[in-house]
Amino acid sequence: MSSDSQPHQHPVVEHDDLRRKLKARHLTMIALGGAIGTGLFIASGGSIAQSGPGGALLAYCLIGLMVYCLMTSLGELAVHMPVAGSFVTYSALYVDEGFGFALGWNYWFSLAVTIAVELTAAQLVMQYWFPEVPGVYWSAGFLCLMFALNAFSVRGFGEAEYWFALIKIVTVVVFLGVGLLMIFGILSGGPQSGWGNFTVGEAPFVGGLPGMFAVAMIAGFSFQGTETVGVAAGEAENPSRTIPRAIRQTFWRILLFYVLAILIIGVLIPYTDPNLLRNDVTDVGVSPFTLVFRHAGLAFAAGLMNAVVLTALLSAGTSSMYVSTRILYGLAISGRAPRALARLTAGGVPFNALLVSTAIGALCFFSSLFGDKAVYLWLLNTSAMTGFFAWIGIAVSHYRFRRGLVAQGYKVSDLSYRSPLYPFGPIFAGVLCLAIVAGQNYEAFGDIPGRWHEIVGTYIGVPVFLALWLGYRIVRKSRIIAYEDMPFEIRRRG
Repeated sequence: MSSDSQPHQHPVVEHDDLRRKLKARHLTMIALGGAIGTGLFIASGGSIAQSGPGGALLAYCLIGLMVYCLMTSLGELAVHMPVAGSFVTYSALYVDEGFGFALGWNYWFSLAVTIAVELTAAQLVMQYWFPEVPGVYWSAGFLCLMFALNAFSVRGFGEAEYWFALIKIVTVVVFLGVGLLMIFGILSGGPQSGWGNFTVGEAPFVGGLPGMFAVAMIAGFSFQGTETVGVAAGEAENPSRTIPRAIRQTFWRILLFYVLAILIIGVLIPYTDPNLLRNDVTDVGVSPFTLVFRHAGLAFAAGLMNAVVLTALLSAGTSSMYVSTRILYGLAISGRAPRALARLTAGGVPFNALLVSTAIGALCFFSSLFGDKAVYLWLLNTSAMTGFFAWIGIAVSHYRFRRGLVAQGYKVSDLSYRSPLYPFGPIFAGVLCLAIVAGQNYEAFGDIPGRWHEIVGTYIGVPVFLALWLGYRIVRKSRIIAYEDMPFEIRRRG
């Protein structure tokens, strides 16, 4: 882009050499694949059991609106500056360098640990078919597969994620079709199906506001991964066209899939069904998808859902490896990580960053098998809320980006893509994310002496994030970026 005035120079602006090989279909599927996974296939049943079918529907609609606000905010920033560092870079440019530093390292660590989580779950899922084969063999093979898909070219990752996501989407579409046929009586709906499930017991709203709030937190975790499209923007073809298109398609499809799926589950399965209370990712028999398929007379339901859950885990692991690598690369080229991590292969892959991310994921995985389980659980707890930190970073960055743009005399109409909900969008999303972070385990505060370990385990990620942020500010003497010092490169229209 060019400008008719000299833009402010800033030390953390990225100038990367990644290859722009991702098409719009890749970006859409990357975002869909990141958000459709075990949270929908397994945890959706627990959401209905906890707050009833009406409470779950309302909570997912609320979080869906929040995600839409975040996606449009991220879209405006990503079209303006499509870089691999994504919201980490935007946070450093439009909030504070220390904030971007803390957000980047926390997010990278969270994704590296997520690789280990997906490997652990995948080996347990494989025991469904091959109970005699040691699980560590499967995990080692899956780790090599994820690494290979990321190592050769971004196009390879894009194609793999496209097909991984397509499998999940086809499953959801089939489920929705079967469920609607059961609701309208064309297929048998099982002994307890019907709209009466919305009035049985305490339904449609169970547990009042606390129940809805708890489900909102579950929904928030389920939708995490949609921000991946912002990271992939650094390697997207024609980002000014492909990013807005991917964001629009992603939001409506995710909202349709989640809301309609929960509506169908709520009609066909009463919230009192004990199977809905069991959210074990390795037991596909408790998946509400499996239960509905079985009621429809599909005997192969458990095997089908086991394959889909495995696909979801591999997709999540591959995506986590991709995003963690690009985040680490973005940190390196902006001077917040060793420069060696910014080196690219001939195919445009940041190979050193990939090696480090893969190694951390592998170490965390093997610590879960052979090391201290408590250490592994603390690692998980440290990274658990990082996705919400990233969302808060997106909301704050977008709000300040717009304020800085206007303060420097630019017109909002000069932007190639504009979020339609500003300023409501980033304010609403940021406040709701803060509320979810604060309320992760609020019941434990009623008995601090007896449940202090739960409180520490839940909220340990907050002081770690703050320590990194404040530590950077002290060492580097960074401050909140003034509006007049923000870097903009805008092509004025007219």
